[in-house]
Amino acid sequence: MSDAESCARWLLSTSLTRGQIETLANHLTVGETYFFRDECSFDVLEHHVLPPLIRQCEQAGRPLHIWSAGCCTGEEPYSIAMLLDRLTAPSKAWNARILATDINPAFLRKAAEGIYAEWSFRATPAWVRERYFVEGRHSRFEIRRAIRDRVEFAYLNLADDVYPSPTNGTSDVDVIFCRNVLMYFTPLQAEKIVENFRRSLVSGGWLVVSPAETSNSLFSRFSAVSFSGATFYCKSPNTKLQDMATIFPAALSCQEPDACPLECLVNDASPATVTREMPLHQERWSTPFQWEADDRAAHIHANKGSLVEAAEYCERAVAADKLNPARLYLLAAIRREQGQDELAAQSLTRALYLDPRFVLAHFALGNICLAQSSRGEAERHFRNTLDLLHRHSPDETVPESEGLSAGQLAEIVTSVLSGLSST
Repeated sequence: MSDAESCARWLLSTSLTRGQIETLANHLTVGETYFFRDECSFDVLEHHVLPPLIRQCEQAGRPLHIWSAGCCTGEEPYSIAMLLDRLTAPSKAWNARILATDINPAFLRKAAEGIYAEWSFRATPAWVRERYFVEGRHSRFEIRRAIRDRVEFAYLNLADDVYPSPTNGTSDVDVIFCRNVLMYFTPLQAEKIVENFRRSLVSGGWLVVSPAETSNSLFSRFSAVSFSGATFYCKSPNTKLQDMATIFPAALSCQEPDACPLECLVNDASPATVTREMPLHQERWSTPFQWEADDRAAHIHANKGSLVEAAEYCERAVAADKLNPARLYLLAAIRREQGQDELAAQSLTRALYLDPRFVLAHFALGNICLAQSSRGEAERHFRNTLDLLHRHSPDETVPESEGLSAGQLAEIVTSVLSGLSST
């Protein structure tokens, strides 16, 4: 463009490709972060928020689920992993899932690499570097593998309506960190993102924003809890569901099972009789498209965080349509959210038996193996993922990925493999 105004007018008048969005993200997003940034927030997390959540998850027999939305170059999610390591007794096995997402692929590559310079440790306690990093050449510090392997990095554009979803790990979340991110969006977009965050959280879950982003109006559907030096937002179990259809009709369409009729789950062309009072295990529909209704119900319940019901609906869909690997992948995603990695791995293996080229099944198995410290198996699955991705154009959308392109996933897998080979 000849000048900035021409460029701005062109940007506003066209639909951008994902590659163009990434180019803009590289130029416009700010990589200003460091370990344990905003010490007050981490103090509140350590002393008031995480201990009761950890106990609740232990009693429920499920992993603690934390999402760093807008993770930048990884300092924030790694800080969370270090804090959880401090709070976890040495005798107990790690039982937490930390998802870290960002729109900037360059940030994600650096985060997955896990190597940082002195600037990332400004205002950071000395024990952090001493305990969790290995010093390398040229004053570079590499995060220890035990911490790096506990964070999953993935591409996600918060402006896209692809969350909450069990397929990308954004449902049934206990704590969402989204600090210094909402400022990039218009007020209407920010409202929609905050509502999606609310739906992603479990009842009693927490949303953490930066001190400069606190707002009574933007977070009106949360309960604001003021601590010394920080305000967190709780999805209170007593908060009533308000009618948001006039604001986000497309976003909320059929996303809250208790807020929409079950008839919407059935194919419009098929006759159906729906009885709300029927137990879940009994037949709800008499229709040739029943497995499709079960599949949709599984998605809806999973998005709400009702994982037991989601798994039951998904198993019914799998039983009715045994040759569909995508339903096995969804079941694996639900099982992983429940902390049942072995059952998730079994479903993924079955999916790959039906379709050996199912890219995301290979990738998910790699993540499970990595979480179980089976590094050799993890590397094998990641290399299979990369081999399959190279057969597709970089802009091609990966099936079942909620919009992730082959090029984006290839960058993430390459970074993970690079980290595995360096340790």
